[in-house]
Amino acid sequence: MQYDTGKHCLFNHRSHIVWSTKYRYKVLRLRARDICRQVCAKNGVAILRGVLSSDHVHMFVSVPPKLAISDPVRKMKGRLSFKVQREFPAIRRRYWGCRFWGRGYFSTINGAITGDIVLQYLENHIADPIGASR
Repeated sequence: MQYDTGKHCLFNHRSHIVWSTKYRYKVLRLRARDICRQVCAKNGVAILRGVLSSDHVHMFVSVPPKLAISDPVRKMKGRLSFKVQREFPAIRRRYWGCRFWGRGYFSTINGAITGDIVLQYLENHIADPIGASR
């Protein structure tokens, strides 16, 4: 097992996170990948694997123990919504009220399942895409 290090700790916190656009509209583009990478790099979150479909995001990430899972998810959803609506005015009109994402997200820590199972699931998701991009 490979551990990550902080200043005063060793950790292995791997999480599978999924969230979707409001009403499952198919609007995500490749620009969203860059924004997710920027937000994760800024907050010290390592992306182990990610799949960006046309209407939802799957990420397998390593989150340091100083952050709650909700912090990077909130920051990614907020930054993505702001930048995508600013860059694409047609999307802004479709999502009136600035509500780009659905209210919640799904998260599981890979304690009950192994990381290999999550990675295999994401590979199968890529192999049978519904508008997915790598």
